[in-house]
Amino acid sequence: MPSDPAPGVTQSGDLVRLDYDLWAESGGRTDLVDTTHEETAQQAGVGKTEGHVWGPRAHQVGGEYFPAAIETSLVGLRVGETVEREYAPAEAFGERDPNLIELFSMHEISRLPEMRREDAHLDVGTVLTIEGRRGRVVTLTAARVRVDFNPPFAGRKIRGKFTVTERIAEPVEQARAIVEMQYGRGGEFHIEAHEKSLTLKVPDRSKFDIGWMAAKPRVIDRLRSYLHPHTIRVVEEYVTPTPEKPATTEAPATAEASSTTPASEAAAEKTEPPKPRAPRARAAPKPAEPKDAGPDPA
Repeated sequence: MPSDPAPGVTQSGDLVRLDYDLWAESGGRTDLVDTTHEETAQQAGVGKTEGHVWGPRAHQVGGEYFPAAIETSLVGLRVGETVEREYAPAEAFGERDPNLIELFSMHEISRLPEMRREDAHLDVGTVLTIEGRRGRVVTLTAARVRVDFNPPFAGRKIRGKFTVTERIAEPVEQARAIVEMQYGRGGEFHIEAHEKSLTLKVPDRSKFDIGWMAAKPRVIDRLRSYLHPHTIRVVEEYVTPTPEKPATTEAPATAEASSTTPASEAAAEKTEPPKPRAPRARAAPKPAEPKDAGPDPA
């Protein structure tokens, strides 16, 4: 991992949290390229895509997200410092190349996979992928379609405003930042780092996500090159749900007996008259013993 020659100052390779706004300017027109601020996006009429989270984004200084000139200008920024800079077209997305505007027949366009979907729509501005290249439709007729393969903001001056909000130093948060940059949803992953071992627990919504399946090799490669762990464990747990037992409305028999017996007995004592008791049998009197009359008379 990169060393830190000066606390609070970024250098190439650092993982940071970056706040930024990028505008493209040309001929008095200004268009938003990208932003981390929801209010700025709303003012520009840019909607939020699924899974997008506003706020400072994980970024590797000197990486490949921005054009090289923009990445180089981020080196040396201090945490909390805000800078605003302009970049000529050649420093940003390049000059426009007329040779990258090509003409295709409508028959060729209609055979593209994206044009065979039921919801397919072809108009000026539609983005098409032709032979691995992405381009925008600039003109079309009943028979011909002109596609521009230049980057969307080629030939325009770029103005950027950047703030490094923090440097990411802890291994767990560095791993989370790498997941976020390569896939997204970094905050939903449970990540643990123990010495030279790194464990990533995949969230439920990502287990069957094609995007995660495609991003996983890139995530592992970046984790290896940045954190140098001996072992990387990617855990996907699948728990079989157990059916719930229907709730019973009848109370347990024992509880019913214990709660109703005293009351029933009390009611019985009040309503039923006392039963007459059978008379006790008296013992038969013993016969009187004869008295001694004395000797018989002679």
